[in-house]
Amino acid sequence: MSVSYQAVQWNRQKKIYDGLILAGIVLYLALFIGVGFAIHPEATGETMLIRGLGTAALLLLHVILSIGPLARLDQRFLPLLYNRRHLGVTMFVLALAHGAFSIVQFHALGNLNPLVSMLVSNTRFDSLSQFPFQPLGFVALVILFLMAATSHDFWLANLSAPVWKSLHMLVYVAYALIVLHVALGVLQYETSPLLAALLGLGLLWVLGLHVIAGRREARVDAVAPEARPASVTPEVRPANVAPEARPANTAAEGGYVDVCGVDDIRENRGKVVTVAGERLAVFRYDGKISAMSNACQHQNGPLGEGKIVDGLVVCPWHGFQYKPDCGASPEPFTEKVPTFRARVSGGRVLVDPRPLPPCTAVEPALIEGGGA
Repeated sequence: MSVSYQAVQWNRQKKIYDGLILAGIVLYLALFIGVGFAIHPEATGETMLIRGLGTAALLLLHVILSIGPLARLDQRFLPLLYNRRHLGVTMFVLALAHGAFSIVQFHALGNLNPLVSMLVSNTRFDSLSQFPFQPLGFVALVILFLMAATSHDFWLANLSAPVWKSLHMLVYVAYALIVLHVALGVLQYETSPLLAALLGLGLLWVLGLHVIAGRREARVDAVAPEARPASVTPEVRPANVAPEARPANTAAEGGYVDVCGVDDIRENRGKVVTVAGERLAVFRYDGKISAMSNACQHQNGPLGEGKIVDGLVVCPWHGFQYKPDCGASPEPFTEKVPTFRARVSGGRVLVDPRPLPPCTAVEPALIEGGGA
């Protein structure tokens, strides 16, 4: 987290991350161009560079789209997620260079402006084999530009997390346009089915990972917690609060929900549960239980998959921190999430499904016997 927006400071991890990206791109381009000339000695250097940049950008896009579901399936991929925006900006630069060289090579020698020529020179929209695939790539490039230009947290904070997230979900629209751009280009200019086969395998890989990760997430939401009836819950009260001091909107009016066992949550860890269609993060720490929204205010990261470090909930995606008893970030940060009332009875964790306003302090529930 950062108090103010400033030039990016590259720590050791970021330097290693970016160094590996740059080294990988240079190595890939060198191998691609070298092998390409060996197979097609008649090809020009510009053609090989255009193809190398385009395939490098496409390969990197597949990597970027794979990181999210892989991190959902195995937390060992989280370090890749932490700096994924570095990959996104790098991919855009490669795609921009590919597009610029292509426009110069194929549209710079006519009477029209090269960009206009690219957009109007082919209008065979009724033909699959002659379909104007270049405008598809151009639209995808515009989307990637918007994403790269708004990748800094300045835009995330000022656009708001929902708007920023919606904008960056357009990467899937860009991916679809790029797949069509490459596939229709292959149909027009390539006789070898190898590129089309590789593109198909990449598409299946991305779709398959998202389906598998989605099914796993669906299993979390499919677990229906048990609603405790009003006749049972009045005997369960927040720690150190007398029954007569209970607030009006307690379990006696609507019923708490049994979400999990205390032993299901590791010390200084969280657990993601679904209550009334909303994901909650329930934390166990210092013999206490607290509950808050699972969505981090930064990029909707899963708070329930994070840890409590130095008394603060730490989001596993980008390290944003929150106080477990009120859902507020420590000063001077201003992020805050809704909280929920929690209770412990018979070794079970019960949560009031009605969210409280963000930054509402809630007395943590004590675990019977101090259970550490």
